[in-house]
Amino acid sequence: MLLEKIKTPGLSHLSYLVGSGGQAAVIDPRRDCAIYVEKARAAGLQITHIFETHRNEDLVSGAPILATLTGASVLHGPNPEKPIAYAQTARDGDCFTLGQLEIRVLETPGHTDDHLAYALFDSAYPEKAVGVFTGDALFVGDVGRTDFYPDRRKEVAGLLYDSLQDILALGDQAIIYPAHGAGSVCGSGMAEREFSTVGHERLNNPRLQITDRDAFIEFKVGENHYQPPYFRLMERLNMEGGDAPPTVMRPRNLSLDQLNSCDADHFIDIREPMAYASGHLPGSMSLPVNMLPAFAGWFVQEGQSIALIASDEEQLATAMEHLVRIALDNVVGGYVGVVPAAAQGEKIQQTPMIGTSEVEDRLNNAECWTLLDVRDIDERNATAIEGSQHIYVGHLNERWRELDPSRHYTVMCASGARATVAAGWLASRGFENIDIYLGSMGAWQAAHD
Repeated sequence: MLLEKIKTPGLSHLSYLVGSGGQAAVIDPRRDCAIYVEKARAAGLQITHIFETHRNEDLVSGAPILATLTGASVLHGPNPEKPIAYAQTARDGDCFTLGQLEIRVLETPGHTDDHLAYALFDSAYPEKAVGVFTGDALFVGDVGRTDFYPDRRKEVAGLLYDSLQDILALGDQAIIYPAHGAGSVCGSGMAEREFSTVGHERLNNPRLQITDRDAFIEFKVGENHYQPPYFRLMERLNMEGGDAPPTVMRPRNLSLDQLNSCDADHFIDIREPMAYASGHLPGSMSLPVNMLPAFAGWFVQEGQSIALIASDEEQLATAMEHLVRIALDNVVGGYVGVVPAAAQGEKIQQTPMIGTSEVEDRLNNAECWTLLDVRDIDERNATAIEGSQHIYVGHLNERWRELDPSRHYTVMCASGARATVAAGWLASRGFENIDIYLGSMGAWQAAHD
């Protein structure tokens, strides 16, 4: 018997391989899905079923690709926005047997209309579920977002409440296996742990402490979530079926001359924020490799070409994996080394950093200057610096046009990382008078406590 979690770094996506009696199933596979075949074969199992909890918004499903590799059946929930071209429909009460294991389907709409949970039973103990694959309905420490149907906000929040009651009814002993962990864009309150039980969540999950249905609906309707443009691409691909990933998950190496002549739509510097600020190639934007999954989809559109600028080959390989998983993988190549470029006489730009005392002085005296806060709206509502302007970092993908290129902007966030992303994007759009508040809100609060 096997139950293994496969985590996708960056996206904090959790998928699962479960098997018994020579058969196996995969729950919510990612696009680069050879790993499931390898692990199943190593355990002497054949993948016969692929279960999707819902139409994912934040990554490309590997279900159609894995089905081609294995011949397995793909099961998806009813009521999708459009037919799922590669899947059969599973409904409440359907049962699937894998050796000694049984998977029972629960319809759990709310996060999406087609959402399913899959309760896992051991035939030796058929009365109580061993666990439940909860998808994006229930996380460790949080519950699913309900903002994908803005015209039906109260209805879908109520549907999620009802679905959570069905999951709780499986019993406190059931282990929960969610589709995401902390760091995912699918929830902001997830615990760092990736293990829990229904009973533990019943007692400790803040969202499950709201036991009145109307109060739960009111809370969910009042939440603030962001939807990057690439979500629409993920939704479409996860209904039509996405293509297989590139055979080689590394970008080709570019020389400096090739980089300068490649005519990519975006030149993305994936080095650490301080490295970018210290010196970067003109026209490049900053998206540190660990921030690509969360922010690339704000700034890169479907089909646009990308050239990567990195510190080393490992960064390039990791960046390619992140981009493949969200189908923004039109990568023309990667260049390693800004310092060698400078040694060859290439022009290098810097983004100045300033501290709290300089920000205070400018707030009191500066003209034609703006302190630009790029944190999310919840952070902004909790505490803000008087006189600052707010635009969420992701929304700068379009709202940069509202800003005056002749004006001087100091960009801030919570610590400085997102501020570097924002400053790099503005610099790539032609803004020249940009600097970054080093330490940002953390430094401000430390100075004013």
